[in-house]
Amino acid sequence: MRSLLTMLGVIIGVGAVIGAVSLTSGATKQVEDQVSSLGENVITVFSGNFTSGGMRGGWGSAPTLTLADAKAIMSLPNVAAVSPEVRDREQILANGQNWNTQVLGESPDYPQILDRSIASGAMFTDQDVRTLAKSAIIGKTVVDQLFPDINPLGQIIRIRNLPFQVVGVLTPKGFNLFGQDQDDVVIVPYSSHMHRITTRTFLNDILVEASSDKTILLAQNEITDLLSDRHRSKDPDFTVRNQADLMERVSSASRTMGFLLAGVAAVSLVVGGIGIMNIMLVSVTERTREIGIRMAVGARAADILVQFLIEAVTLSAIGGAIGIAGGVGFSQAVASLKNMPTVTPVGWIIVAVASSALIGIVSGFYPAWKASKLDPIEALRYE
Repeated sequence: MRSLLTMLGVIIGVGAVIGAVSLTSGATKQVEDQVSSLGENVITVFSGNFTSGGMRGGWGSAPTLTLADAKAIMSLPNVAAVSPEVRDREQILANGQNWNTQVLGESPDYPQILDRSIASGAMFTDQDVRTLAKSAIIGKTVVDQLFPDINPLGQIIRIRNLPFQVVGVLTPKGFNLFGQDQDDVVIVPYSSHMHRITTRTFLNDILVEASSDKTILLAQNEITDLLSDRHRSKDPDFTVRNQADLMERVSSASRTMGFLLAGVAAVSLVVGGIGIMNIMLVSVTERTREIGIRMAVGARAADILVQFLIEAVTLSAIGGAIGIAGGVGFSQAVASLKNMPTVTPVGWIIVAVASSALIGIVSGFYPAWKASKLDPIEALRYE
């Protein structure tokens, strides 16, 4: 019982470290997967901001991007695909139902850029863009709201009372990193959006896919230089961002949180080590006569030192093993209840094992040294 209570501090400390790191690593992986789901090698060019009478607006608050900008970007050597994007929320009517959703004007490259696929039907074409076709791609949420019992392909939806024919349905993708439903969307040719729905001449942003992950920074620099030359404004009236920036920021924040939690949990390891030292000191006192007998029959000081060190390391090692199993089990249970992934890095398991062994050595050394220095005669007379 005393040994189990002695190991409890190490068990809790190691278990807390492993559990915290596993859950944090799982959350980080989930976030990284969500960022990746937004598209690989994606660069987004945002419209600029405005300044008027001391008032300043953020990205997209000023109409600074045009179709000519998007076409110019398409000619860059490290760009694989471009989609001029315009956005609005509209009330959609169809099948005796109505639904408020986001209407996006995009190019046929949109699925390729954002790694979206068409579950049924097909994406509209470049010819549809040129002819301002009334074609629409809808997401699963829109299907559920407007066409719950019928096949949506070929059906007519009305956007600002204009009839658009459903030619495709997006493969469901769920919510993204920012809590937005990626399936609650209607996609039409950007030309149709700009000339039929909103009659605007500017873009909200431009979606760009770099030719590879190795050329994404090069493509971003090329876009920045190109738009700077085209716009010739005193201050940049656009902003260029890539998914790698977002991924790094999210990962950095997750790593910081993970190290913070591990640091707090490591305090339990220190407390556990103090507990082991305390118990080993008590054990030396209680076993003074035993130590004297061993020395009387030939045991050297080094033998006594090793004996007590082995006992301390064993207590720590067993406690560490139980803590690792408990931490992994706890993280798996939480992940199962919360329906989230969990990842237990092998490196942290090695760190936990090494830490528990080190604690055993450090906390057991002084009691072991004290035991090895006992006078055999005084130890034999100890009651």
